Amino acid sequence: MQKGRMLLGIVVVAALAVGGYYYWQWRMEPSPAAAAGATKRGPGGPGGGAPLRTPVVAVPATQGDVDVIVNGLGTVTPLRTVAVKTRVDGELVRVLFEEGQLVKEGTLLAEIDPRAFQVQLQQAEGQLARDRALLENARLDLERYNTLFQQDSIAKQQVDTQASLVRQYEGAIRMDTSQVENARLQLAYARISAPVSGRLGLRQVDPGNIVHAGDANGIVVITQLEPISVLYTIPQDLLPAMMKRLQSGDVIAVEAWDREQTAKLADGALASADNQVDPQTGTVKLKARFANSDHALFPQQFVNVRMKLDTLRNTVIVPAAAVQRGSQGMFVYVVQPDQTVALRTVKLGPADGQRQSIADGLKADEMVVTDGTDRLRPGSQVEVASARPEIKPPAGAPAGKGARRRAKDSGG
Repeated sequence: MQKGRMLLGIVVVAALAVGGYYYWQWRMEPSPAAAAGATKRGPGGPGGGAPLRTPVVAVPATQGDVDVIVNGLGTVTPLRTVAVKTRVDGELVRVLFEEGQLVKEGTLLAEIDPRAFQVQLQQAEGQLARDRALLENARLDLERYNTLFQQDSIAKQQVDTQASLVRQYEGAIRMDTSQVENARLQLAYARISAPVSGRLGLRQVDPGNIVHAGDANGIVVITQLEPISVLYTIPQDLLPAMMKRLQSGDVIAVEAWDREQTAKLADGALASADNQVDPQTGTVKLKARFANSDHALFPQQFVNVRMKLDTLRNTVIVPAAAVQRGSQGMFVYVVQPDQTVALRTVKLGPADGQRQSIADGLKADEMVVTDGTDRLRPGSQVEVASARPEIKPPAGAPAGKGARRRAKDSGG
């Protein structure tokens, strides 16, 4: 009885093992559709299908002109910044401007109490009138003395003394005239005008305060906005080419862009260069001038500068995405007529945005790969697409468990 039970158990275990094996074989068997696809696309399969091609995006290299653009970081600097100060001491009685106001040169900004200067002017004019009367009388006496001397009625010494007195009064008249002009100048300084055109800053003093010529802050600061300049630096290697154009009188165009380099703020031209190279950075300072009629540039603003140094004619141009960097240097993938790719080492020229010029190693009209380069090797077969390829798993790759079940169900 016990031996019969053991035999029955062995038979049941063997049956379960055989059933499990056949079930595993049924699960792993591919569907007829999948098997047909693998036979058609698999390399060297019974169907004799072609090898799988890698989808890429490729464009032909073109030939055209490329601007040699020098980029740099610049600071907007006004041509003139003036702290408006009083030239005389006195009480500030009127302020005639608003903070942030745009003013023209000569605009009246403030007034100082003028009464003290008017009194000084009247005193100087009175002294001048008195000395003029004395001079006139001395000249009349000199004429009489000359007549009497000709009649031999007075001594020559008396005539000479009177002539000297006339010259003294003439000197006093010149001194009085200068005192009158000085008093008028002081009175004019009581009216404070804008020395330059520009934008006013914040007011530094209020009406009613006593102001002095020696005050450090002054009354207000004027910053000239039209025109305005931008200071930036370039590497010293570009200095010879830049100075050659600058000394020949050529206008070197300069553009000012915002911090993100997405919006152009203003167009200008190179005005001057510094007279020495900074030995610590190996750069030289340049100054560009902008009309700034729309006030897009603000003093002390940081901007990105693009200077058009030169233009290369009839050079080979490719998209910047086509250029790759490797151990062999800069290279591109070129699509051959047989739909394979070749690795081509190139020598780069200047770049203009997303346009990269090629100085050597590539000819115009050759197809270069711009998208999908990470899956390529020299000699890879490719399929050129007109748009970015969608990455899909190969048709013959093993599918997941759920996919195999669905394929089996659809085939059975």
